[in-house]
Amino acid sequence: LYVDSTKLTGTIPTELGRMTSLLDLELHNNALSGALPTHLATLTNLEILYLHSNKLTGTIPTELGRLTALQDFSVNNNSLTGTIPTE
Repeated sequence: LYVDSTKLTGTIPTELGRMTSLLDLELHNNALSGALPTHLATLTNLEILYLHSNKLTGTIPTELGRLTALQDFSVNNNSLTGTIPTE
């Protein structure tokens, strides 16, 4: 699912957590805000998750450690704080 550079605003929709067959989720270069949602942890087939260059805040949830197929994860250029969870 490629929805990058489309000027999206608001938070990352919870409905994305139902798309469990997703392999690639790219929401970068938008104006998405709020915290990284824990419901993304249900996307256990996800291999690529690009959320960079948005307005996301808070920390990286430990629940994202469930994404064991994840090969590429990018959240730079946001306002995230804290450390990367060991999970």
